[in-house]
Amino acid sequence: MIDRPSPFVRRWFDWAGRIGSDPADSNDTALQKRLVVTLCVGTLPATVLWSAVYFAAGVPVAAAIPGFYSLFTPLNTLVFTWTRNLGYYRFSQLLIILLLPWLLCLNLGGFRDSSVVILWAALSPLCSLLIDELRKTLFWIVGFVALLVVTAIVQPYLPAPGLSQSFITWMFVLNVGGVIAITFGLLYYFVGRRNFFQERSEALLLNILPREVSELLKVEHRTIAEQYEAASILFADVVEFTPMAASMSALTLVDLLNEVFQCFDGLVEKYGLEKIKTIGDCYMVASGVPRPRADHATAIVQLALDMQEAVARQSFGGRKLAFRIGVNSGPVVAGVIGRKKFIYDLWGGAVNLASRMESHGEGGAIQITAGTHELVKDEFDCRSRGIIDVKGAGPMEVWRVIGRCTPAL
Repeated sequence: MIDRPSPFVRRWFDWAGRIGSDPADSNDTALQKRLVVTLCVGTLPATVLWSAVYFAAGVPVAAAIPGFYSLFTPLNTLVFTWTRNLGYYRFSQLLIILLLPWLLCLNLGGFRDSSVVILWAALSPLCSLLIDELRKTLFWIVGFVALLVVTAIVQPYLPAPGLSQSFITWMFVLNVGGVIAITFGLLYYFVGRRNFFQERSEALLLNILPREVSELLKVEHRTIAEQYEAASILFADVVEFTPMAASMSALTLVDLLNEVFQCFDGLVEKYGLEKIKTIGDCYMVASGVPRPRADHATAIVQLALDMQEAVARQSFGGRKLAFRIGVNSGPVVAGVIGRKKFIYDLWGGAVNLASRMESHGEGGAIQITAGTHELVKDEFDCRSRGIIDVKGAGPMEVWRVIGRCTPAL
């Protein structure tokens, strides 16, 4: 995990991020703009210092080279602020970052006498790697290597300005240290932002798919479907939803459902169950998938009772609501199918029967099948509702869950 930067650093990057920004920018484009401005403007103190040092050392032509960068970059950044043309700004800045250190190296007599000032040119391919397409970085890498080769060829013919050995040594320290510090700073920030977006994307994915399924999808491109022999499914919907919806605006209705479902989401997390989906006012939860558990039926009935209690004690959108809740237990197939807009879903007769328990239920009641009753009868107070005709399943005995059993003293 990357530590949070200091307030000063955050303010600096926030300022850099506003230069040339466009509301239509993607996250990648915004990050590229922030990085290129940070590199170009952030190196201005160093170029001003280098210009002053070389001027004081009696090499005015060498001083003029970083001085040119110190004048060109602010003007170019102002133009970028106005035009927002990242392509031109990026190319022009990378070009002078590549060429000016090379010209300075030649002016000072080559690698040794210039204290390898050409190292600053390496920031050009490095920055390109962070802020441009990968294939375009090859151009800057080849350019940097070509300048190194040319310098090595012409070095024997370059006149030395006669700088002192101590000056050359200290400039060597400053050049190497400066390049390393800037490289580390850029990579630190880039990795931090990348991790931020990656963690945000991961959190969004985990809100859509179970962790086990999302991890599998990252490494395998195939239909994911697993058979679970023992699972429980819950459906819940609002009683008299259609007339209530007709009396409300669409936005008010959505706000009400959002408030209800957020309440239910917290209860689902409490019991470690899997919310499958919502369809209109219908809320679907599964227990025992994708993580099998022996108490799948008990856990989902506990959830149903908590949902019932939450709805009874509080209002949503200023209204008191009642829910029908249906539960069934049995084998299901769970997984993800298709190539787009993934959703983790369940299939099988047990799912259909759970839906029928909800649709054939009574307002404010939790209705369960005989299969679920057999699994939870020792822990919950259940009352038989008798035989009812269930669409698609025929006559069958169903039960209502009244509450939790009181432990014997």
